[in-house]
Amino acid sequence: MRLRSSVFACLVLLLEVAGVALFLRGFFPVPVKSSFSSKSRLADLPAEPLAGSSPNSSRLPRPLFRRVVLMLVDALREDFVFGADGGSYMPYTRHLVEKGSSHSFVAKARPPTVTMPRIKALTTGSIPGFIDVVMNLNSPALVEDNLIWQAKTAGKRIVFYGDDTWVRLFPKHFMEYDGTTSFFVSDYTEVDNNVTRHLDSTLKRDDWDILILHYLGLDHIGHISGPHSSLVQPKLLEMDDILKKIHSSLVSKETEGSLPYLLVLCGDHGMSETGSHGGSSEPEVNTALLLISPAFKRKAGMEKPGVVEQVDLAPTLALGLGLPISQNSVGRVIPGVLEETSLRDQLRFLHLNGHQLSCLLRDSMPDYEKEAGFEQFRVAEKAHGSWMKLYLEGNTSEVLTNMGKKVLKQYLEALAAMSSALSKQLGKYDMYSMIAGMVFVFQLLLVLLLAMPEALSGAAAVDLPVLSSLLSLPFYLLCLLLASVHVLVCTSAESSCYFCSLSWGLVFAAVAFSSAMFCILISVATRRLPVGPTIHGKSPMRSSGGEWSLSELDVLLLAGTVGHTLSLAASSFVEEEHQTWYFLLNTLCLAVFQDVCRKYFREQRGSGDDEDRLLPSKDSHSSAHPKPEILSEKWLALATPPFTLVCCRLLRSLNQTGVQWAHLPDVSHWLNSSEHKTVLSLLSAFCLLLIYLLVQRRCSLVSKVALALGLLGVYSYRAAVGNVLFPWQHSNRTATKGTVEARFVYVFVLGILFSGTKDLLRSQIITADAKLKSRGLWEIYGGLVLVVSLLFRAHNLPVLCGGLLIQTLMAQFIWKKLHYDAAQTTIMHYWFGQAFFYFQGNSNNIGTVDISVGFVGLESYIEAPAIVLTALSTYAGPLLWACHLVCYLSSERERSPVALSHGCYCLALLRSVPAAAYIVLVTALRYHLFIWSVFSPKLLYESMHLLLTAGVCLFFIAMEQSPGSTKS
Repeated sequence: MRLRSSVFACLVLLLEVAGVALFLRGFFPVPVKSSFSSKSRLADLPAEPLAGSSPNSSRLPRPLFRRVVLMLVDALREDFVFGADGGSYMPYTRHLVEKGSSHSFVAKARPPTVTMPRIKALTTGSIPGFIDVVMNLNSPALVEDNLIWQAKTAGKRIVFYGDDTWVRLFPKHFMEYDGTTSFFVSDYTEVDNNVTRHLDSTLKRDDWDILILHYLGLDHIGHISGPHSSLVQPKLLEMDDILKKIHSSLVSKETEGSLPYLLVLCGDHGMSETGSHGGSSEPEVNTALLLISPAFKRKAGMEKPGVVEQVDLAPTLALGLGLPISQNSVGRVIPGVLEETSLRDQLRFLHLNGHQLSCLLRDSMPDYEKEAGFEQFRVAEKAHGSWMKLYLEGNTSEVLTNMGKKVLKQYLEALAAMSSALSKQLGKYDMYSMIAGMVFVFQLLLVLLLAMPEALSGAAAVDLPVLSSLLSLPFYLLCLLLASVHVLVCTSAESSCYFCSLSWGLVFAAVAFSSAMFCILISVATRRLPVGPTIHGKSPMRSSGGEWSLSELDVLLLAGTVGHTLSLAASSFVEEEHQTWYFLLNTLCLAVFQDVCRKYFREQRGSGDDEDRLLPSKDSHSSAHPKPEILSEKWLALATPPFTLVCCRLLRSLNQTGVQWAHLPDVSHWLNSSEHKTVLSLLSAFCLLLIYLLVQRRCSLVSKVALALGLLGVYSYRAAVGNVLFPWQHSNRTATKGTVEARFVYVFVLGILFSGTKDLLRSQIITADAKLKSRGLWEIYGGLVLVVSLLFRAHNLPVLCGGLLIQTLMAQFIWKKLHYDAAQTTIMHYWFGQAFFYFQGNSNNIGTVDISVGFVGLESYIEAPAIVLTALSTYAGPLLWACHLVCYLSSERERSPVALSHGCYCLALLRSVPAAAYIVLVTALRYHLFIWSVFSPKLLYESMHLLLTAGVCLFFIAMEQSPGSTKS
């Protein structure tokens, strides 16, 4: 079967996406869960330990609290309460911390620090799987054993107001509820008012036992303007007033002899210095936890808050309400909550917690008996039994008290060890699905590599021996072998495998595909083995003969791509990947500068009949007096690489990214401060004007007008949301959501895209006009630039402006004048796209994804547009450079008609190599200390980038003029 290079590359990418998806399904583990029964029950609780033969009762201590109010403030960083500004941010709360009957803690959340996994951790006590960061967008009902289910089963009446993630996770669990969407981040006022409006009436009633409030406004402010915004203090003061109201109401209803109340103030996650969350930095994982109850001792002054795990709250609340601990909880009860209870009750609470952890440990680890924590628990349990025997005999000596305290200490050490051991075993990998996905991806990558000589040939077509492979004997033998392996694995696997749960039709298709790919690989490899590359350092072009020749630039591009792929094996290089791309980009600019100097200086002294010289004059007169425009062109070409270097260095300073230096102040922080709003306004206006001048050159008159009005709308939108100012505006004006202004821009975006699509269709179907096709492509590119300028924050507009300027200069004076071929041009575009991904402020940390852009122009949360806009904003750099590549290769009339096919193939190869290598690396490093905080987020980024590249390759195919019909 004969396929064009572009079609072949796109097909390989789409199949790789399927292989990576299968790998992801196996890699992201199912969290540790007990397999004994679905839920814990009171009847299953162990008896109280007692030395001797007579069995003791399974007596439970009475509940510690009658009512519990859980006030969850989304993104409540610990320094908002306990930090230096805590007194001004939340004065009443700070008073309770310093002098009230309370316990203060810094609760550490595990990554991913996004809302839905954190709610799971708070209610189940388990550590959710990392893939829950994706499920956060559409949370399914939680079937795992959890605190809410236990409370409802015990007859507790639960009322909830706030983030509707709770309603989706716990349907039919609440006696009364009112959910608000958590994703419309432009709203930070109504989203909290919708919770508070129920508060007065609810607090007056006595028909509830548990009240849960989830406030979202602080998190939304963080996404919009960061933790140091002027909006943060008023919001925290509002939260402080609400806490005061709840506390006063609970105190007024406290009666003598009844069980006390418990008021819990906590955050689900923190907030990074840029206002986002999802990663593992200290500001993101350190949350405030405040427990307030008359059952606790009153404090004499400010104490340093203790440190607990966020999952510790679930067993603490369960025991405090007299409920069984959730079966899959890895948390341990917070000792301070038990300090005012009797020693017998304290030991009993710790014994129940230890029994639950030991059962989970036994069920999830084959060699659980070797765990130090399990052995410590057995020793403590035995000592507890001896203490109980003396206690029941009426012994009241000091020896009994000291012995009890010793047992208490043993229990606490055992709980800490078992909890730590369970937390380290986040889940069980589905190795079969991982290996199957890895094999698919590597088979496709090898086919892609072996097809390189044909794919980059003048015909730009790949001949795949599909039919001969399907009719060969090895194909059928491989099918039988792989089917047998599948049956063997699925029947003998101890844990469930996703690949085994697929229907036999899908499995047979996968087996047949893998067998066919193996046969094709062998067939293609036998044809390719004699071919070998040779190194040649003179010319930046490939020789016209059958032999490959690599220029110095080719060697750099190849070595850089391979070096970057190998660097992904180190966690530090993944965290600071932007440094790798900045270094490669700087080196590329220097190599290009060398080529420019060689062309304009060294070759100028060469033979007079050199066809590629920019100064082709043969007579001495014209050589002595070259044309002014040729001289200016020469100096502009010489200035382009140094200018690109300077431009990239300035853009690097705009956003600090990565991990090591992300906390340092950068230019964006300076620009976004309220006292520099005028500077940001002038910079934004200048950048939008320059964007118009750079983009409008190749557009029709209608598109030019639409682009101008659209960019004016972009500035109006930024002024409406309070980022910039018009000359007649005051800096203290009230900000709005800017919905009307954003929709105004969307109208012109659609108009430009419609105009470009119309020209493309006319050129492809009616007239076959190359100039019309080129104009249509550049208009579509202009529409994409317009929507990106709307989505980018005001301080990031120089990144977009700088990218367009570099594209213009490189296209005019470098790629065209130095006759770089399609492969070299594609690799350069790819490198620039990767660097600009980091110039935007992105990193391999999920916390740097700006989800607020998903709601630009939307009145409410709509899932599909929000996902598309967020992906477009996040990957704007790579997408804009890839689309520019399509436009540039299509509009260059001097280029070969197969340039687009070559570019598409190279782009697919550049994405496939690191993606395939990385899934091998994360498989080998799956037990690495930083697997969840560093390597897993990068895997999600790589997968998403692969999917987007497949979409870009489809665009390549649509724009390519077919030299002939596809043959089979």
